[in-house]
Amino acid sequence: MSKTVELWKKTILNSSASIQEAILNLSEGGMRIVLIVNDNNQLAGTVTDGDIRRGLLKGLSLASPIEEIIIKNPFVVTPDFSRDLVVELMTANNIQQIPIVDKKNKIIGLHLWNEITSKISRPNTMLIMAGGEGKRLSPYTEECPKPLLTVAGKPMLEHIINRGKNEGFNNFIISINYLGHMIQDYFGDGKKFRVKVKYIQEKIPLGTCGALSLLDPIPKEPLLVINGDIVTDISYGDLIDFHLRHNASATMAVRSHEWQHPFGVVQTDGVNIVGFEEKPVAISHINAGIYVIQPDALASLKNNKHCDMPTLFERLSAQDKITVAYPMHEPWLDVGQPKDLSTANENNK
Repeated sequence: MSKTVELWKKTILNSSASIQEAILNLSEGGMRIVLIVNDNNQLAGTVTDGDIRRGLLKGLSLASPIEEIIIKNPFVVTPDFSRDLVVELMTANNIQQIPIVDKKNKIIGLHLWNEITSKISRPNTMLIMAGGEGKRLSPYTEECPKPLLTVAGKPMLEHIINRGKNEGFNNFIISINYLGHMIQDYFGDGKKFRVKVKYIQEKIPLGTCGALSLLDPIPKEPLLVINGDIVTDISYGDLIDFHLRHNASATMAVRSHEWQHPFGVVQTDGVNIVGFEEKPVAISHINAGIYVIQPDALASLKNNKHCDMPTLFERLSAQDKITVAYPMHEPWLDVGQPKDLSTANENNK
């Protein structure tokens, strides 16, 4: 909804308006929909050109109240709906516009079919952490850096770049250390992949976050950071949009992980048994290795010093900066061991 951030407000009419006012609104708004609100500024319904035509055919006049023709229970979405889900909803119900509402049913935006299905150019830089040795993947990584190991015939790193390119990202930085020359030889400046690729050379391993301290210049837009051994279908664009909606200093993609206790659990109070739970399931959120970082958050890093991403989040939280979790449900795999590499290839046949 980038182009409609302000324009959608012009489509709003009060429920006391007339059909003639709705026609004027449609003509001036140019979005082929009128958003009707009640006196509490909550969404009461929608009106399109088709609704007006059907009302006039039934004998209504231009002076008739708009309440005679509004669709009172329109399809709506909340800000947390991903772009793909919105497209699916619009496709399944053959609709061209869909309002975005908050928990109080107040309008906060508008999705348009032509806009949401068009390719968005993202100014954000994607930084891929590709400097690790990948010791757990030995012997595969003895002569090849882990991000260049192939999944479905292409290096994992190429999958990441291609997915980013398909979502409108054009600027990539790859942080390299172990066998980094092989990564540079493969991707070069990115021209053969129709993107721009630059490199950060870690002289010593700097962890999952320390390489960000070497950025020069510092990007002006939120920085997308991903580990180079992640195989996933996550929408990078949706992650950035989520980050911006929450005014976050840093956002971490997380996955729900379930673990079932192999035994029945006895609950006690001292020596007294107070309850039983048969093989309980514990649900937790794990770090998915994908982040969005505000440029000013990089001030919390020490130049060329080792730092892991959870440490940066802790530092930002201690400064009362907003750090949020982006719950992801898309397929995801951290390729850390030989069995993971086999799984990735099996899943991507």
